[in-house]
Amino acid sequence: MRISTPTPDGMAVQRVADSAPADAPEAVVAPTPAPLQSSVMQPALQALREMPEIDQEKVDLLRDALAKGELPFDPAKLAGLIQRFHGSEP
Repeated sequence: MRISTPTPDGMAVQRVADSAPADAPEAVVAPTPAPLQSSVMQPALQALREMPEIDQEKVDLLRDALAKGELPFDPAKLAGLIQRFHGSEP
């Protein structure tokens, strides 16, 4: 049996299922993502892969500014933002 399922990017994924005995274990296979064909996206994706996960220089600058009191810090505001982000505020 073939089943086509639309994905969020508008592409269809086809799955093929064979008839199997009910007691046979099913193999779970993760679908492989479709490669991006756009020549515009390929350089952007490569640049993104080459970027560091964390901008350590910026982290160090912010840490120093906080320690020197040059950057205002409001712990109550931070706590409120965390609560709102995690959905604990009605």
